[in-house]
Order: sequence, then C-alpha cells, then structure tokens
Amino acid sequence: MFKYSALLALVTLVPALANAQSQVWGQCGGNGWSGPTTCVSGSTCVKQNDWYSQCLPGSSNPTPTPSTTPTSQPPNPPSSTSSSTITDPTPSGTPTTGNPYTGHEIYLSPYYAAEVDTAAAAISDSSLKAKALKVKEIPTFIWFDIVAKTPDLGTYLKDASEKGKRENKKYIVQIVVYDLPDRDCAAKASNGEFAIANDGENKYKDYIAKLVTEIKKYPDVRVIAVIEPDSLANMITNMNVAKCSGAAEVYKRATIYALKELNKVGVYMYLDAGHAGWLGWQANLAPAAQLYAQIYKDAGSPQFVRGLATNVANYNALRASSPDPVTQGNANYDEIHYIEALAPLLSSQGFPAKFLVDQGRSGVQNIRNEWGDWCNVRNAGFGARPTTNTGSSHIDSIVWIKPGGECDGTSDSSAPRYDSMCGKESAHKPAPEAGQWFQAYFENLVKFANPAL
Repeated sequence: MFKYSALLALVTLVPALANAQSQVWGQCGGNGWSGPTTCVSGSTCVKQNDWYSQCLPGSSNPTPTPSTTPTSQPPNPPSSTSSSTITDPTPSGTPTTGNPYTGHEIYLSPYYAAEVDTAAAAISDSSLKAKALKVKEIPTFIWFDIVAKTPDLGTYLKDASEKGKRENKKYIVQIVVYDLPDRDCAAKASNGEFAIANDGENKYKDYIAKLVTEIKKYPDVRVIAVIEPDSLANMITNMNVAKCSGAAEVYKRATIYALKELNKVGVYMYLDAGHAGWLGWQANLAPAAQLYAQIYKDAGSPQFVRGLATNVANYNALRASSPDPVTQGNANYDEIHYIEALAPLLSSQGFPAKFLVDQGRSGVQNIRNEWGDWCNVRNAGFGARPTTNTGSSHIDSIVWIKPGGECDGTSDSSAPRYDSMCGKESAHKPAPEAGQWFQAYFENLVKFANPAL
C-alpha cells in the first residue's frame, strides 16, 4: 500500500501528462478526465458528450477539450453508444461467410509445448510420460494476460507465417485477449495488472494497440481470438459486487474498443459468454443476449465478430450423458443445451450466434460438490480434442482454451490473491499461484483424460 501511495504522489508531482498525447481513437477530454487533452498528429480531439471526448482521424492541428471536475456524478456515465457517430476505416480483407477454421492448420503454442516437455520429463511412469507428451500436439489457445507478453505474439505469427510458406498451408494462431483494468472483478485469483483508478483504461488501449501492431505485420496468418473471459458475464450476474458495478462502464467501453481495433486487422472474435452453470439459467439468458447484442451494435457491428465462446477454463460437458446432480434446477445442464437456448435469442437481436466450446478439462463429469466450483477441480481430466466436427450448426469448433496444467489459483490462504474457491473441498491442494505450472494437476489431467490420450 505504501509503495502504491508513494507512486501516486510522485505522479502528481511530475507533469508528464502535460506533454503526452492520446493516440487515434483514445480519450482526450471530458468531465473528470485527467489524462492527455491533445491528440497525436493526424487526429483531432472531438467532444462526444460532456464526459467523453475522443481523438478521431482528421486535422493535424488538434484542439484540446477542457477537462473539468463535475460537482456530482453524471447521471449517464460515458458509454459506448457515442461511438455510433464514428466511422471506422474498413478492415483489410473480408471475413469468410463460413467457419473460419475451415481450410486452415492450427498453430501449436511453443510456450505450452515447452511447459509440457518439462512436465513430462518429471514423470517417472513411462506410460504416463508418453501420454503426457501427446498433449503438446493438441492445439491450445495462447493467453495474453499482461502487456509484457504482447511482443511474443509477433514471434508466434512470424513462425506461423514461415511455416505456412514452407508447407504451402494457411495457419491460424489462437489467442485470448485478457487484460481488462480491474479484471476478475468478482474474484481474486486472476486479478490483472491494470487498475481503473490508475489510468487503466488508457493502459488497456495501449495493450490492444500493441496486439494490433503485431497482427498487422502478418496478414497471411489468420488470428482467432477469445475476448476477455468472465468480463461481460460479470456484468449480468455480479453487479451487486462493488468492484464489478464500479468497473461496468469501463469494461463495456474497453471491450468495444478492443472489438473495433481488432476488427480493423481481421481478427475473428468470440466474446466470452461464461458457461451453462453461469448464464445458462433461464433468468440470465435474455439479459445476456441483450448485453452481447448491445456491445456488438455499439462497436458498429464489427464484421469479424463471429460469436461467443463458452465454458472457458471450466469443466462442463458439451453433451452430458445425464445431468450432473449439481445442475439440478437448470434445464440447460450442459453446454449444448445452453447454446441452443441462447443462440435464437442472440440471432433475434442481430448478434452472429456462432460458438466455440472449451472442452480442455471436461473429460470427467460429476466431480464437483457445487456447480460454481471452478478452481483446480480435483480429478478432472483432459476432454474432447479440438475439432470442427461438432454435431451442431451453432458450434464452429470444440477447442482447448485453458492450457491444462496452468493453475487456476493458489490454495495458500495467506497469499494476497487467495480466493476461497481454491480452498474448497473439491479443489486440488496444495496449489500454486494462478498461471503457474501445477505439475500434480497436469498429471491428473493426463491420467483421467477422456477420451484417453
């Protein structure tokens, strides 16, 4: 806390922002705004409403918009609806009308392959070791959960581009965009690096800009992205949590910004939509469809937004042979029921209702004491392999989004990021910090894989 307070004090003493300029599409003014009030050359600061001004492509002699502090909270905080007046550049290329996975090879994450190699080397049982090594040949999404990782995307795209040229194939790189300010607002294990109170929204825009810069270099590689796991789902069910209600407008604006920017470089996008046990309840379906459709429309209906991703880092079956007892009371007891209930509601509001479904850790069912148990659930196993043979016209692909073996959260109750869900009876313990390698858990995922490795 002391270091944080000292840093804030230092910031107030250094007039760095006086010379800073917002990038194109960045915020440059509005009531309560304390950031840059001028724009980079080639753009102009344009007032959208009393609380939000934005740098738009135009005159190279921008006029700053005065920033004043309101005497009271505005009745309508700055929202994405103002973006409807903005005309974005047309993205290069036109999205395919069919499944974006068709006709492409999926790039294998070198980072995850290295983790698996190291894990397999530590396994003494020869049979289990051989099974473990097969995991690195299964496509898994690459998570960009801190801004420092963004240059790695260029490395992966370059490698995929070169492989494609050598092999005369077209490659897909699968990524997760995951760095919203005040991230993980209803939990603690995956709190992010940006804080809304510390210029987090602009830092997030810079994070997105860095991803876009790398993607733009390799137009021959198709990028498929899952956008911000857990974020919008929290806006539907957890607005009673102070951190979520406080972050709601920033979450929405930042997500819209990400969709618009990634659309410009032709990234096929699937917004995260929780899972059957979260938004699949009857009372949550219509509000969910309304929110996703509104975000989509406020972003200008980006043509590369393909649909939604479900069950990210969770354990639900796509098609359960019978309802897990913990799902009692919900007719949508697995992902296919959830998807089939949500899809028509989305379509009726103009949202493109195609889906990805994470089955990376869904090989074993009936292992949770409560449906809400999400942290390192004990005795889970790797699930159905990625495929476009999904048996549903709604689902583009079964995928592995969560890299199996990377921890959900620590079981150390004294840790700053400890979440009580990681100390529950159904959670595998002891567990390291979120994102760190969890060897014992990985070995169980291999051991209990269904179908077997």
